Amino acid sequence: MNNIVVFGGSSHPSLVDKICGNLGVKPSQVKLGKFSNGETSISIGESVREKDVYVIQSGCGHVNDNFIELLILLNACKTASASRVTAVMPYFCYSRQPDIPYTAKGAPLISKPKESYTFESVPGTPVSSMTSTQAPTGPSHDALNAGNDTENKKHDGPTNLHQPKPVRFAGDGAIHKSPSQSRIPMVPERKENSSELGSLFNANNAGYKLWVAQAGTLVANLLTTAGADHVITMDLHDSQFQGFFDIPVDNLYCKPIAHSYIQYNIPEYKEAVLVSPDAGGAKRAASLADALGISFALIHKEKRSQLPKGPPDASLTSGGGAAISGKPLIASMSSLALNSQEMKTSGSNSRYVQTTMLVGDVRNKTCILVDDLVDTSYTITRAAKLLKDQGATKVYALITHGVFSGDALNRVSLSAIDKIVVTNSVPQHKTVKFLGKDRVHVLDVSQIFGESIRRIHNGESISMLFELGW
Repeated sequence: MNNIVVFGGSSHPSLVDKICGNLGVKPSQVKLGKFSNGETSISIGESVREKDVYVIQSGCGHVNDNFIELLILLNACKTASASRVTAVMPYFCYSRQPDIPYTAKGAPLISKPKESYTFESVPGTPVSSMTSTQAPTGPSHDALNAGNDTENKKHDGPTNLHQPKPVRFAGDGAIHKSPSQSRIPMVPERKENSSELGSLFNANNAGYKLWVAQAGTLVANLLTTAGADHVITMDLHDSQFQGFFDIPVDNLYCKPIAHSYIQYNIPEYKEAVLVSPDAGGAKRAASLADALGISFALIHKEKRSQLPKGPPDASLTSGGGAAISGKPLIASMSSLALNSQEMKTSGSNSRYVQTTMLVGDVRNKTCILVDDLVDTSYTITRAAKLLKDQGATKVYALITHGVFSGDALNRVSLSAIDKIVVTNSVPQHKTVKFLGKDRVHVLDVSQIFGESIRRIHNGESISMLFELGW
């Protein structure tokens, strides 16, 4: 291939080598480093004038450092008179910003290592029938514990999963131990409002969320401003993310290699069931199930607040937390304090109504959980336990991007997942080392990216890469 230059960032060097091997070219020379104060230092070792440049950098590891490195590389090539600069991002960072979960008081959740894992939703999901539904009630904490004890005794059998203590990886000792490695922002803890009315507000406004900036448009603008003329990525968490860009964005699909793996590596796959762990991935799993001609199931979880929402000075009619009263505020302060105390003693579990349902028949069948991204692994591990409780014989997890931040690997190692199939869009050597080669299978996506780069460079259509899309 003539007039093509491929640069690789520091996030995933092995994938860069594989993509260049498929293209029949060598990675171009670039010197990556940092100054003593942490600033990124980049030196390009060859001319890119009037050439077609591709910069490969996955949004993983130290995300912000790798993203800045990508921006500097793009800008350096553009200012050096490259004819076209394409950013190749196998895993697109910051594409999950709209999905940040919240605590009852509005602060983002932080993944912290625990001493034990339950893999259960709260309230727990009954498993007495093929379609499991948690009744929408708000029991007290004691009643909830009594109900869980009853369920455990009722379903004590071969499908009852015991939750062992988490074991920590004893290799280099630095794998996902710190919650600061999670994608979820760290928010300093604050003391409760000492005032009685403030305590009532915190209890009553369980669904009132603090403002968290969404960085999707900012990331798109940064890439465009740095000089990117084209973006190539795979399985965006939200396909609408493409609309943030004013330049072409090719969102490739992992479906062809996932389809091939299921056909040739899962025994009697025609009797298996494709399962989506949440409603957001239903289209992805249903499309793959239709292509394979097998059954499809869906796990749906709904969570609603039982308490009014809104700012503290709003009425119930406008979504506020306190009702309008004709009595003076001082006269009703004691009753407000009483209500606040009752809400505190009732526990946070009674503030929400949760319904978890498995739609589909999985008894005595092999289940294949399909998801585009696993980060903290809460969703997929709870889904695996629910499937085993419903009688599934074996559970596979088919994942495109395995980020595994926080204590995700510990959760997966103790979960009901029998085998994880993940692509190498993100480096997986730590995952294989932690879980073992028998439990992890890594799919190679370098051929898909190499073919897309070759076709784009030669001005050919890449529509064939989308024909088997989700």
